[in-house]
Amino acid sequence: METFRYDDAITRKFVFATLTWAVVGMLVGILIALQLLDPAFNLGLEWTSFGRLRPLHTNAVIFAFAGNGIFAAIYYSSQRLLKTRMFSDALGAIHFWGWQLIIVSAAITLPFGFTSSKEYAELEWPIDVAITLVWVVFAINFFGTIYKRRERHIYVAIWFYIATILAIAVLHIGNSLAMPAGILKSYSIYAGTQDAFMQWWYGHNAVAFFLTTPFLGLMYYFLPKAAGRPVFSYRLSIVHFWTIVFLYIWAGPHHLHYSPTPEWASSLGMLLSIMLWMPSWGGMLNGLLTLRGAWDKVAKDPILKFYVVGVTFYGMSTFEGPLLSVKTVNALSHFTDWTIAHVHAGALGWNGMMLFGMVYWLAPRIFQVPAGCNRKLMETHFWMGTVGILLYVVAIYGAGLTQGLMWRAFDDQGSLVYQDFLETVTKLLPMYAVRVVGGTLYLGGVLLGCYNVFMVWTKRPSTYDEPVFEAPALAKDYVEPKAPPGPLDGQAVTKTGQRLAFFAGLRWHRAWEGQTLKFSAWVLVAVLLASAFEMVPLFLRKKVDTPIIAAVKPVTPLELMGRDIYQAEGCVNCHSQMIRPLRSEVERYGPYSKPGEYIYEHPFLWGSRRIGPDLSREGVSQPSALWHVQHLEDPQITSEGSLMPEYDHLLDQPAPFDGVAGHMRALAAVGVPYTDFDGAAASARAQAKLLAERLSSEGGTYYLAEPFDPEKPAEQQDPEAPKVRFEESKMVALVAYLMRLGTDVAGTSTASTGL
Repeated sequence: METFRYDDAITRKFVFATLTWAVVGMLVGILIALQLLDPAFNLGLEWTSFGRLRPLHTNAVIFAFAGNGIFAAIYYSSQRLLKTRMFSDALGAIHFWGWQLIIVSAAITLPFGFTSSKEYAELEWPIDVAITLVWVVFAINFFGTIYKRRERHIYVAIWFYIATILAIAVLHIGNSLAMPAGILKSYSIYAGTQDAFMQWWYGHNAVAFFLTTPFLGLMYYFLPKAAGRPVFSYRLSIVHFWTIVFLYIWAGPHHLHYSPTPEWASSLGMLLSIMLWMPSWGGMLNGLLTLRGAWDKVAKDPILKFYVVGVTFYGMSTFEGPLLSVKTVNALSHFTDWTIAHVHAGALGWNGMMLFGMVYWLAPRIFQVPAGCNRKLMETHFWMGTVGILLYVVAIYGAGLTQGLMWRAFDDQGSLVYQDFLETVTKLLPMYAVRVVGGTLYLGGVLLGCYNVFMVWTKRPSTYDEPVFEAPALAKDYVEPKAPPGPLDGQAVTKTGQRLAFFAGLRWHRAWEGQTLKFSAWVLVAVLLASAFEMVPLFLRKKVDTPIIAAVKPVTPLELMGRDIYQAEGCVNCHSQMIRPLRSEVERYGPYSKPGEYIYEHPFLWGSRRIGPDLSREGVSQPSALWHVQHLEDPQITSEGSLMPEYDHLLDQPAPFDGVAGHMRALAAVGVPYTDFDGAAASARAQAKLLAERLSSEGGTYYLAEPFDPEKPAEQQDPEAPKVRFEESKMVALVAYLMRLGTDVAGTSTASTGL
């Protein structure tokens, strides 16, 4: 027999971090929801605009709130399931503080405009490197714990933890490969359609392996513990696990229906997404049926209520996901708020409710306060959360359907009913108001939960007790039997019969559970093979699937600066740059997008949501420099009722002319045919001067006035004048980029003529 103690200190740290970041992430969510209701909530600050805060909200909820909750669950349950203390307390501390440092870095860099613009992977390359290192520390600690375990066969929750750690490592590294262009600037090594594929291979599977598999592990451990009942079906858990691991990784391309990516890739993604429905529901039923015969306990226990609602939302989300992958449904839902409702149903309904149920169950155990949390407050939190998320998703489902139907509406003469995109925005305001109410109610429940747990913490003992446990060490010379010993049902059988019985009885899986290296290897093989079957043809057929369009040229140095500013301001969070081959879109925006248009796009900027119109042909549909400047300075001048924030600060900030050559060199390293690096700044200034002359000819002389000089007497100048000359401002660069969009394929490119 060997003695050991569990390390609950690390679990306590992650629980505190989970609750802290829950409040932060959801407060930011409320703020940006208010911004979509009234632009005044942008607060007049450049770093609090919707475009900059939206990725902060998603990263805080996914990687800070849900991520810390995952780690709390893994550190607590793994020790109990493996009958050993974590491999290294020091590695656990490095993991905890390293992860919090990453989150703080995200909270600083994203609002200040340092972003890669890749959804759910917006953090710049130094932070990506830090994520990789911290994840390796976590993996060593976890697999080291498995190695020193005293329980031979690993339980189902551990299977899902293994899949999470291995798959996220592959996904993060594969999607984050980039060429640095500065300390906080980089460009994806992939371009256009290939970059889009890699992003949604990562994006969909970040949901799969960060917001699904670890939460299923959590469900398989904490729900039976809270219910005091065993998991409903061991066999169903095996089917659930391996189908999720083998199928989920294929499904990402369904985000790219009707896009310039090859149709075979998105169709394959759709097929595998549909196949995922049944195994996902098998997992949901395995969770809910674990409570069979215990529904009277569910009615009285708020912790079990959290779990029931959480697992139910998992079932809803995993039905809706395959539904949204069907092309005809996707044609209606894509770019609309329907997707936003779907994501929030999963993140707040499935992940959030499961985490709060877990925290309430853990609190009396990790803080050693047997009385636990206040039951009435838990009940109140449960109902606030449940009603809040229902209000949220119902309103935003309505908004999404309204958007999709209005965008595609034609009158009897065959013309678009809503020619002005703004008409489709203002119709949503009542639904956006309901979303704010629902989100605020959910946040109120979170704050109540934090208070409830805090009160338990205040009653903790002055010194935590660390009980000593005993368990026998694993026998090193133990060999798992390869076949069932002896005859079956009292009858002598052949070797073939024994083997069939071995597989039919799932004894092969029981053997794998004792051979964790083999088990982990098969998980990794499943992830890598599925990824390779899609990636290899996509990259080998690059020249076939992405025919060159001779008119398409790289953006000029000035336009490149504008594109960088476009990314920094988060414009891609509200605007798409990809027109689908659907009649309504071609009528509204112009010719549909072709693969060859994006061969120099690092990263691609197709977006996933249209709060504003598509900008693929913006330079053709709106060739006025004055219009763009006025629209950016104050959108109400050109588009009354717009929800877009003001970007007047761009008039006061100098464009980074001296840094553009370094950015061009980074892009040249990944295949963009830039050569004249020494003349880049001069070229950018020359084009900026041409744009200023054009602005003057259109009547925009106000913007060309002498900049404000604090050393001159106030009566000799306009105190509201910009702080830099227009042709030296960030505004000129962004306007140049917007006026370039779509002009190549329309035959009016500015690439060689300046403007």
